[in-house]
Amino acid sequence: MDWQISEDTVPSALVTEADARLLLGRPPVTGAWRDGDAPGDRLFATFGALDTEGGERLPGLRLAYETWGELNEARDNAVLIAHALTGDSHVRGAAGPTHPTAGWWGEVVGPGGPVDTDRWFVVAPNMLGGCQGSTGPASVASDGYEWASRFPYLTIRDQVAAQARLADALGIDRWAAVIGGSMGGMHALEWAVSHPDRVARLAVLSAPPVNTADQIALNSVQLEAIRMDPRFQGGEYYDAGDGDGPHRGLALARRMALLNYRSPAELNQRFRRSWQSGVSPLGDGGRFAVESYLDFHGNKFTRRFDANSYIRLVGAMDSHDIGRDRGGVEDALARVTATSLVLGIDSDRLFPIDGQHRIARGIPSTLGGDAAVVLVSDFGHDGFLIETAAVGTHLRRLLDTAV
Repeated sequence: MDWQISEDTVPSALVTEADARLLLGRPPVTGAWRDGDAPGDRLFATFGALDTEGGERLPGLRLAYETWGELNEARDNAVLIAHALTGDSHVRGAAGPTHPTAGWWGEVVGPGGPVDTDRWFVVAPNMLGGCQGSTGPASVASDGYEWASRFPYLTIRDQVAAQARLADALGIDRWAAVIGGSMGGMHALEWAVSHPDRVARLAVLSAPPVNTADQIALNSVQLEAIRMDPRFQGGEYYDAGDGDGPHRGLALARRMALLNYRSPAELNQRFRRSWQSGVSPLGDGGRFAVESYLDFHGNKFTRRFDANSYIRLVGAMDSHDIGRDRGGVEDALARVTATSLVLGIDSDRLFPIDGQHRIARGIPSTLGGDAAVVLVSDFGHDGFLIETAAVGTHLRRLLDTAV
């Protein structure tokens, strides 16, 4: 369900005492970037009202974004990178007070890298509804209070509509490439279907053509974990103090999600049945190491994300059906004119490889023909992030293709 950031997922490893000490303080009521915080490397673009697919209206919106490289005079070297559920605009760069984690794809994007910023102008927005600078539930509305539970339901198409406004504001009529993985891959695919004339190259990594019943079911239990936390208060929690927000529900949702991102083989190989300490988990109150791993990363997550935003973004994922109101998946995919890379991971249990094969079969021009490019990896869904050398090779091949 989520494009993970490398700091959270590479590698899966035993939690040390030093790790545990990092989380001794009370978690904030929200891990969102808040209005008035220092911008860090973020840039901001503001726009007028947006009418959503659900029939609601955002009277105005802001997108936070970051860029690398220079836009050329012809304005034809721009590359859009769409992040996944709990990612953000910070594709590369250091962690610090204004960026809770280091850049999540620094080995792929940068000078001389597969997405070479000496050649390409790279733009990475924080998606609408997110919590790292773009308008979302933790943002302050016109009445001076956070949007909170009032924030409207969004779809993938709403989020791409907001990104299209950003492209217009930057003077980019056509992206040289749109690249995204997981939820970002949903955005990339939607771009190529809804704006085929604006996408020259397309990379869809570990994303499905539709969110299936199985995936919606997995999402639903995560959302229920958040809503059942008594400190969630129906989404009206922003005035609570540190430690009094819905961090338990959000951490539990994260623990559930992590199980979908990794493969059984990878977890079994790394953790086996090892204990976290010398205290036995077999009735003596100890813990298995894999339990501590999930608990640590769940708690860490609450320090950089917002519970309301998680709910809204998961809802947007569940809206994803590229064929909705377009005659079905195959008719929609036939609209794509971009030269495309469709890539999946053989061990992905969240978005299995058959979904990527269906996308590849439906798009007229792909690097792999009628089949997706398949990476063999033990890392499951997260493999498209962790296997940066292999992914980078295919992205470089796509970007070197003449269009």
